[in-house]
Amino acid sequence: MQKNTIEQLSVQSRTKLQGSVHISGSKNASLPIIAACLLAKTPSRLYNIPRLLDTTSMLEALSSLACNICIHEDHSISIDPKQCTGEALNKNVAKKLRGSFLILGPLLARYKKAQIPLPGGCNIGARPVDIHLTGLRKMGAYIEVQGGVVHASTQGKLKGAEITLDVASVTGTENLIMAASLAEGKTIIHNAAKEPEIVNLCDFINLMGGKISGAGENTIEIEGVEDLTGKTFNIIYDRLEAGTYMIAAAITQGDLKIHNIHPEHLGAVIDKLEEAGAIITINKQSLSICMPKKPKAVSISTAVYPGFPTDLQAQWLALNCIADGPACVQENIFEHRFMHAIQFQKMGANLTIEGNRVISAGNDKLIGTDIIASDIRASAGLILAGLAACGTTYISNLHHVDRGYVHLEENFCNLGATIKRKTQTLEVVSQK
Repeated sequence: MQKNTIEQLSVQSRTKLQGSVHISGSKNASLPIIAACLLAKTPSRLYNIPRLLDTTSMLEALSSLACNICIHEDHSISIDPKQCTGEALNKNVAKKLRGSFLILGPLLARYKKAQIPLPGGCNIGARPVDIHLTGLRKMGAYIEVQGGVVHASTQGKLKGAEITLDVASVTGTENLIMAASLAEGKTIIHNAAKEPEIVNLCDFINLMGGKISGAGENTIEIEGVEDLTGKTFNIIYDRLEAGTYMIAAAITQGDLKIHNIHPEHLGAVIDKLEEAGAIITINKQSLSICMPKKPKAVSISTAVYPGFPTDLQAQWLALNCIADGPACVQENIFEHRFMHAIQFQKMGANLTIEGNRVISAGNDKLIGTDIIASDIRASAGLILAGLAACGTTYISNLHHVDRGYVHLEENFCNLGATIKRKTQTLEVVSQK
């Protein structure tokens, strides 16, 4: 008999969330900005980086490349790339985090060589790296993929090029922007992603001395410069964390004040929540949300920014599970992002899965049971479903929660929820 231990969250239900919550720095902005520190010859100091497994893994990746990382008493982080020589990134480090692939562009631009293992991360779809590699090849890089490792090099500087992305990939856009920042001549990226995290990255590079225009638009132009100088910079707030708490308020018919947000980044979410019946008051860097009655089910179709975010799809489906009326959730970004729907069905949700769509028929209640998180945002959706369910919900695969949300359990408990993390010992019979 063998014993294994697993961590679980127990989520008790039927609590109207009330109070206020402060949003952390954006994980999706932090990862490329940490990578961009490799472009500079001098240290950078970053504020508002969230303390997450993913950001820790990204800092670990830079540390493995001989960057000096220092965490200060005010929680800012200094990154000094002076000792970095552009050595190969350790495969064990890379497999922890898909964002590690963002190191490819800066290493190639600054050190003219890079060896980056193909990335790990959430299993939510193919998310091919072809977009990154095709763009870098157009800039003059020689690239081979052998044994799951990308070997890239260039003779002299990368060259500016005109690149049209097949898909408006966020990480593809970010990698090419960073590579082009130190390239010779002008690079034009058509069909670029428009996310606020990309704008934040471009603001950082421009502060370091870069010449980027068009960030947040369909076409971005980058005039390469000779070198960049490290700077002090603030990461934007996390719109996806904010959206998760907003939907949590709606699913529990609660009343929340959410601080440290950029309301302009949440337009599509605000519109859908108001359609569902929420009352939202917007201030400069905060908003109040109240759901005075049972929410109405609302159909969504995920899209690139400024459309409805795929990273809030699981949370929205949880809301539709207990809302009045039928609705459809259509996933247009990732092909394997409905694994949480099966977990909702275990809780009694009336769902029909049809390819990239899930039809919800509405339900008076969900029933707490044992469920498993499949990715970062699915874990949040399952917690929200647990908050709306009868009984206790037990959620496994907690590392996904820790990769994407800062103090999530503590924050929900402060808002009136009953959520506990516990370790459970399972007895497994070994078969010979």
